[in-house]
Amino acid sequence: VQLQASGGGWVQAGGSLRLSCTASGRTLANSAWFRQAPGMERDFVAAITWSGVRTLYADSVKGRFTISRDGAKNAVYLQMNSLKPEDTAVYLCAATNSGRLGVRPDEYDYWGQGTLVTVSS
Repeated sequence: VQLQASGGGWVQAGGSLRLSCTASGRTLANSAWFRQAPGMERDFVAAITWSGVRTLYADSVKGRFTISRDGAKNAVYLQMNSLKPEDTAVYLCAATNSGRLGVRPDEYDYWGQGTLVTVSS
């Protein structure tokens, strides 16, 4: 599976962005978004099952971010609203062959290259 993330950019605090992750090679299984700020560890943001029925969010983004998927387009999205400066990071999409929704990077088998989100105060 090859993942391609896009949609990052610069936005003022309180603004919104929508990230996209498209997959080629095979149908996406369970998928997730992580983020990594400079000098920091890679942190879990949100995950979604292959069916789209179940989702999981980090506490820091609950109520502000929404993960979704489009099976026909083999894509996963992250709608980010009410953005804060602390959301600034490289956002990476990931996918796993496992049936579980993991929150650790080592639970995912495939990774995209990341897209930079910068939120100014």
